[in-house]
Amino acid sequence: MDRRGALKVLGLAGSALTALVGLPKLAMASWAKTAFEARSGADALQGLYGGNATTPSDAVKLKAPDIAENGAVVPIEVETDMDAESIAILIEKNPSPLAGSFDLPAGTKALVKTRVRMGETTNVTAVVKSGGKLYTATKEVKVTIGGCGG
Repeated sequence: MDRRGALKVLGLAGSALTALVGLPKLAMASWAKTAFEARSGADALQGLYGGNATTPSDAVKLKAPDIAENGAVVPIEVETDMDAESIAILIEKNPSPLAGSFDLPAGTKALVKTRVRMGETTNVTAVVKSGGKLYTATKEVKVTIGGCGG
C-alpha cells in the first residue's frame, strides 16, 4: 500500500470514529435531564411534562409487591386502558424520584414492566399522560433490605 492509500484508509477510519462518538448524543437528544436530576416528584413531573397537576384514577393499574425483600430489584408493572401518550414511574424517597419515563407510540397497548431500585419503604407512583392530562396510581412498598446503598 502506498502513502496515498494509507492516508485514505486513516481518513475513513477517523470519519467512522467521529460518527460513532456522535451517535450517543443523537440518541440522548430527547433525554429529560432536568426531570431525572430533580430531587422531588413534583419537580420531576414539572421537568418531564411542564406541569405537575395530577388526578388519581382507577384506570391506572399499578402492580408492585407489598413487601420487597430486596430493594435492589423491585418489579413494577403499570397498565391502563386509556389512550396513553407516556408512562412515568416515581419513587418518593429515592434520591432521584423519577425511576423511568416511557413514551408510547399511538395505538400501542399501554403496558410497562420494569425493575426499580428502592432504598427504603416508600410510595411508588405511576403517572399516565393521556389527552394532555396526568393520571396517577400510588402504592406503598415496604423494603426489608435497602437497594440504594442500604
